[in-house]
Order: sequence, then structure tokens, then C-alpha cells
Amino acid sequence: MNLNIIKNRYQSHPYHLVDPSPWPISTSFAMLVVTLSAVMYMHGFKYGGYLLNLGVILISTGMALWLRDVVIEATYLGHHTEEVKRGLTIGFALFIISELMAFFSVFWAYFHSSLSPSPEIGGIWPPLGIQILDPFAIPLLNTVLLLSSGAFITYAHHAIIKGNRRSAIIGTMFTLIFAIVFTALQYYEYSEAGFTIADSVYGTVFFASTGLHGFHVIVGTIFIGVQFIRLLNHHITTSHHVGLESAIAYWHFVDVVWLFLYAFVYLWSAPNL
Repeated sequence: MNLNIIKNRYQSHPYHLVDPSPWPISTSFAMLVVTLSAVMYMHGFKYGGYLLNLGVILISTGMALWLRDVVIEATYLGHHTEEVKRGLTIGFALFIISELMAFFSVFWAYFHSSLSPSPEIGGIWPPLGIQILDPFAIPLLNTVLLLSSGAFITYAHHAIIKGNRRSAIIGTMFTLIFAIVFTALQYYEYSEAGFTIADSVYGTVFFASTGLHGFHVIVGTIFIGVQFIRLLNHHITTSHHVGLESAIAYWHFVDVVWLFLYAFVYLWSAPNL
């Protein structure tokens, strides 16, 4: 009898069968609130902005609690076996591919409008009346910042593999600093731009592409920030660092997308080049 009790405590397979969780459905509901409230806000409804803020708070809370459970399962309960880690890696790779398709659609819209400009915008690209941003000012600085952050997070990756926790913390910390500075400069660039998202198709594709990328930078910063906290708390080791590797892969994806944005949206659109 005691033997049966002990056997029931263990599983005969390497997979993690997750416990019932309220966070997927609550986060889905929060995303619905954000979507509806964003439409209300754009159409001038009185309380649309308040509902939008509420939705963002609900999403942030749900994701934080969901991530807390994942960290507990991985770090303290030991549910992330080698097979589970392999599945997480494959799943995250598919997620990156889906993100790539999102940016592909934005670039499709950009090239559709720029390679054959319509008569409504003067038949030229950029359209008449649009004063584009200097690609050798803030955009170039942001390019240097992102590439530098990618180098530092790669340095952190190699450091944790070699067991050098201190160097991994330093590399991750500099990545976070550069990411925050990038976001601040991007916000400043938006505030100084001489056009808006409603100013012809150029304004639309510019803010859609760089804004989508900026959103991914913010998400990536949070992702790396969580891994930084886990590094400080000794959660990440030489053999268990799938979360850190996923954050690094996501950040490199953000870097590569920015290079294409800088090359085409900024440099290629500059009339004097």
C-alpha cells in the first residue's frame, strides 16, 4: 500500500500536464476589453480612454500572474524536463515565425505604396508635402543602440553557459539600459515628426511599421527584464535557461526587423540619397 502511494507521486512520462489555470481566460477577456475600448476611444466615446486603461491593467496583471506560475513550475516544482524544454523551444520558434508574418504584411503595404506611387500622392515617394525624418539623426543612433544591445545580450548568453553569472547580469543590464533609451528616443522622434499617421499613406505605413516594432521593443524589454530578475534570484543556471534563450531570440528578431526598417523606411525614402 505504501508502495502504491509513493508510485502515485511520480509520472511515467517526461511531459508537463499543466494544472487548471484562470489566467488564459482572464487574459483573453482583458484583450477583448482592450480591443473594444480602443475602438470606443478612437470614435470619441466618453469613457473609452478609462476602459482602455482598465484593459491594459487587466492584461498586465493576468500576464504577470500567469508568468509567475510558469516560473514556479520551472524553477521550484521541476516540471520543465528536457522534453518540455524542447517543446517550449519549438513553440517559441513558431511564435517568432508568426511575428515575422505580421511584419511581412506591413512591409508589403509599404512596398505596394512606394514602388508604384499613385497619382493621388503626386506620383512620387515620399508623397508631396511630407518632410521625412533625417535617417542619420535619431534613427542612426537607435540602430547603434539596438545592435549594441544585441551584442550585450549575446555576451550574457555565452556567460551563463560558461557559468559566469556576474557577466551575464552585466550584459543583461546593459541590454535593458539600451532598450529603454531606444524607446525614449523613439517617443521623442514621434513627438518631433512633421507628419502624423493620417498624413497620406506614408504617414500610415511609417507609424504602423515603426510603431509595431516599438511595441515589440517594449515587450522584449519586459521579457528581458523578467530574465534579469530571475538571474538576480539564481533561477537561471547553465542547464536551465530556456527563458533567457527565448528572450534573446526575441530580441535578435527585433534587431533584424529594425535593420530592414532603417534601410527601407528611413534610408530608402530619403530624397537626397
